[in-house]
Amino acid sequence: MDGNRRYAKKLSVKTSDGHSKGFDKLSETLKWCLDLGIPEVTVYAFSIENFKRSDEEVNALMDLARDKFQRLLDAMDQINDWGVRIHVAGRMSLLPLDLCKMVSQAMLATRHNNKLRLNIAYAYTGRDEISRAASQIADGVNHEDITTYDINEELVSQALDLGPPELLIRTSGEVRLSDFMLWQTANTVLYFSDALWPEFTVWNLLLAIIHFQRYAPPPLPQKDNNGNQDEFLQKLEEKRLQQLKNYIECSS
Repeated sequence: MDGNRRYAKKLSVKTSDGHSKGFDKLSETLKWCLDLGIPEVTVYAFSIENFKRSDEEVNALMDLARDKFQRLLDAMDQINDWGVRIHVAGRMSLLPLDLCKMVSQAMLATRHNNKLRLNIAYAYTGRDEISRAASQIADGVNHEDITTYDINEELVSQALDLGPPELLIRTSGEVRLSDFMLWQTANTVLYFSDALWPEFTVWNLLLAIIHFQRYAPPPLPQKDNNGNQDEFLQKLEEKRLQQLKNYIECSS
């Protein structure tokens, strides 16, 4: 979701107004994806690197996230009717505790929905995601849940926050990945759009899909996990689920 600040500058409005328009565009885009039958959407909402921006802008973005997640929680009946599952990927410990609680509530309330999965990369970078997965795998070895012989590309992929996308769309004319899903995009079709994110239209989305249909590679064969790997991944999922519950309890 790139181009919010340039959109604000273009219209001579506050940067926070540009970010707000960007969040509104996300809601609109999700409706298009639901109509098109797209089962999973991942958006890069806030990089760990964004914490280096001015305190004023970072605080405004945190306030905006609070407002949007509160709206999600208030509209939870509608979201569940749509079958949308919300998953936030990133280093949540960097976020304010009250925001962690809202995020956790949204994830827990929607985790059984299966029509569309919305992944929101927040306080995220691809390198941090890989390093956290490596640390979790190392812990698994130390606790004898897995051995070094169980570690392979498939295990690393499944230990990450996010799965591999088929299509990656980068808006605003930028032609780099900006530390987004670095491991997962090895076989992803890339599409670069000149449209600023708040100005992204359904026609831009359809052009990206046509581009994907033209260049999509054949699917890669999937390898089955062994018992150790399955048990480790199950424990990892349970640990992440418990962390969400802890955020809610700690902020109560």
